[in-house]
Amino acid sequence: MVDADVLVVGAGPVGLTAASELRRRGLACRVVDRLPARLPYARAVGVQPRTLEIWDRMGMVREALETAVPMRGQLLYVNGAEQARIDLTLPPDAPYGFAALPQYETERLLEELLERWGGHIERGTELVSFEQDAEGVDAVLSLSAGGTEALRARYLVGCDGAHSVVRKGLGLSFEGAALPEEYMLGDVEVDWDLPAGYGIRSSHVVDGRTDDLLVCIPLPGHGRYRMSMLTPPELSLAPQRTGQGEVAHGLSGDRGPQPGIEHIQAVLDRLSPRPTTATSLRWSSVFRISHRLVDRYGEGRVFVAGDAAHIHPPTGAQGMNTGIQDACNLAWKLAAAVRGRAGEGLLASYDAERRPIGEEVVRRTVRHARGGIGSDADDPDTMMRREAQLLVGYRGSPLVAPDGSSHDGPAPGDRAPDCGGLTYALATFPVRLFTVLRGRDHTLLLYADHEEQTDRFDEVWAAAARAAPGLLNACAVLAPEVRAPGLRLPAVHDGLDEFRSAYGARGGEAILVRPDGCLGLRAAPATGPELRAHLEMLFGRDAGPGSD
Repeated sequence: MVDADVLVVGAGPVGLTAASELRRRGLACRVVDRLPARLPYARAVGVQPRTLEIWDRMGMVREALETAVPMRGQLLYVNGAEQARIDLTLPPDAPYGFAALPQYETERLLEELLERWGGHIERGTELVSFEQDAEGVDAVLSLSAGGTEALRARYLVGCDGAHSVVRKGLGLSFEGAALPEEYMLGDVEVDWDLPAGYGIRSSHVVDGRTDDLLVCIPLPGHGRYRMSMLTPPELSLAPQRTGQGEVAHGLSGDRGPQPGIEHIQAVLDRLSPRPTTATSLRWSSVFRISHRLVDRYGEGRVFVAGDAAHIHPPTGAQGMNTGIQDACNLAWKLAAAVRGRAGEGLLASYDAERRPIGEEVVRRTVRHARGGIGSDADDPDTMMRREAQLLVGYRGSPLVAPDGSSHDGPAPGDRAPDCGGLTYALATFPVRLFTVLRGRDHTLLLYADHEEQTDRFDEVWAAAARAAPGLLNACAVLAPEVRAPGLRLPAVHDGLDEFRSAYGARGGEAILVRPDGCLGLRAAPATGPELRAHLEMLFGRDAGPGSD
């Protein structure tokens, strides 16, 4: 007997993303977290534009935009003198900018989303152990009320952080090392007149070596920042070093000394670009940083995501955002597997697609922690798109069709860009492509710049739907002058020609957009057999009614 389709361990941003995406697809999902309540800590605060795109697909971007504050840039100071001003500007094709949002607010929004899908967090519940076989996973949970519960799930997802019980239970290696520096964090208000929305990085450098550092990230609220700085000797965790085999990463919590307002003020007195007074200390902690990566993202029916799979310096706010993408990548594949519609290699593709991303992020953030974000040789546009995670993609993935033709737009495996100016026949206002894609899984876009190209669209869509029943949506995108009165397929007009421009679309082409916002296939001209073969690779052959 199976008690749940998926057991998610950990209710941070990654676990809540996975659970929400699983519940949205109708899966019986249980979410457990050992903590009795959400922590009031502004740990991960940077939200990348790519994450906002994901939240758009999930249906919670409005709430995020109303809660977060813009991250407009960073001011750099060395030995009291301003050295640079970096503006976080993206090209106009990016629909969202950089944002700052305390992690507890991110978790609140995701928890509310989970509740809208009928899910909830089982607080004070801890995974003790698990074993798996060919059909499922047997887990033992320690309950908040005391005692234990034996649970059987089809799959288990460990989103339980750097000290993951799931990772250890799978016996995954977690190679890497700890950085020698220790830092302290504080969430405070200051009364300086520096421009709102800009982070501050102020350092003291002697003979090319930084011996004092202050980094301030703006938060919602007047003059409010999360500040990080080197830990003074009296607060060092050195006497409490972790034992052999333990990971030196994360906040000290109640296990070590807590920085006071006086410790933060002392650093501000030395390094603040303006004389200022810190007040309203909401929380503080000492933390250490390691960089590590698992040797594989799962085994059998058990997977890891987020900090359970990769940890690294917080430079560029890449960690939480990368974990959220892990969860989105895995969730739609698990949903297909639970429904019995996972093609050979679908679940294995989670490791094939996400571990190279984790490896690149770990390597880059370590490099940036030592030399700064500007140490890369990329041109400014590429650097900004990379930091925004808009370049994350899966070219070469076993799930992505080869790109056999030339075009000016994104290739299979690339991020699916947004565009505006799309119009429905019954609407008097234009919509964005992301509006068309919102809340959907795989979406087939069929583009036509002449009416006769639409003659086969209904046939192509029918063949695709038979290959992936209940797993696929479709929409025709028609050039402004195209009229197709006999088309049964839902359609929008590319009123401003932005879709054709953004995608380099060709008349009669099929473009398949995956649930995680990447392209899975481009086929010009669109043919039923080509689409069917690709979808059967993803989801296997349908053995139900209507299959052939």
